[in-house]
Amino acid sequence: METKTLTILGSTGSIGTQALEVAQLRGFGIFALTADKSVETMETQIRAFKPRFAAMRSEQAAKDLRVRVQDTQTKVLSGEEGVCYIASQKVDFLLNSIVGMAGLRPTLCAIDAGSTIALANKETLVAGGQLVMRRAKENGVQILPVDSEHSAIFQSLQGCADHGEIRRILLTASGGPFFGRTRESLRDVTVEDALRHPNWSMGAKITVDSATMMNKGLELIEAVWLFDVSPDQIDILVHRQSVVHSAVEFCDNSVIAQLGVPDMRIPIQYALTYPQRFPSPVRQLRLEEYGSLTFEEPDYDTFACINLCRSAILEGGLRPAAVNSANEEANAMFRRGEIGFLDIAECVERASKQAKSQADYTLEDILETDAQMRQAVRVLGK
Repeated sequence: METKTLTILGSTGSIGTQALEVAQLRGFGIFALTADKSVETMETQIRAFKPRFAAMRSEQAAKDLRVRVQDTQTKVLSGEEGVCYIASQKVDFLLNSIVGMAGLRPTLCAIDAGSTIALANKETLVAGGQLVMRRAKENGVQILPVDSEHSAIFQSLQGCADHGEIRRILLTASGGPFFGRTRESLRDVTVEDALRHPNWSMGAKITVDSATMMNKGLELIEAVWLFDVSPDQIDILVHRQSVVHSAVEFCDNSVIAQLGVPDMRIPIQYALTYPQRFPSPVRQLRLEEYGSLTFEEPDYDTFACINLCRSAILEGGLRPAAVNSANEEANAMFRRGEIGFLDIAECVERASKQAKSQADYTLEDILETDAQMRQAVRVLGK
């Protein structure tokens, strides 16, 4: 059987390391790996998987890595240019697990190269959904979701013969560490409090997004583009156990859901082996161990970020990009201790109102909006 080639963008993060585990299990050949600045982890990965290329966004990290792996055959590139060069090399699958807006340009490069994309970088579609999906269609490129919720929706839609049969999407949320708390009680929460996710092990940025529930708002926007539905067809349900990863309700009132233990290796493997399924190292779901599964509506007043995202995608154009970039900056400022937890939503709301209102946009428009929003948040956070 022919060996499939795989490039992983963001290989040293949580998704990237699990993707390498899946790739090893399924016999993929690793063509290239990229990371930000985790030099030691990247060196270990290079020695284990022997990629043709590796890239570090940090110039200093790339310089250090070149010295460390000079005895290998791996060519080390640097900066955004290096990451984009790797993304532009055609492979069977390119898994994009870069965190944040930095994933957008490499996704477009991979689309132009004709690689099938396994997408774990939600900001790609949040900021540039119209641009990305149009280009993917023009190039005949398939985008397969890796996020557990979007993978669940994608899997549930295998029971759908026609798009018109979809009534609504039920997007589940863990609720993060603060579900059930009042807005006032969150005023003085610390970064450490926000990073205590009840079910998932994720990077700091995404974990804080889960605490504000911005993550679920961004996933709502991503789902609009991935599944070509209107925002009004997506309902969010807080499901604390993270067993039902999402569901789809059809026109006959039947609901198909995907269930499993909270382990990202399931959606990663499904994206890389679709439409086939294979045994995985993930433990078996035993529903009797849970006893009961609960579902509740989110508290939209306390977790205002969800509605900021819903309003943004309803307005369309550059507004989702503005909300995304404002959140990235506010999230980072909170993690640095420069603003409070509740200031995140306030900064996002106030900054995103300054964004240009235009229906169509280019990559340059998105990048200009990104810079404008980050500056606006920095000013608001002073």
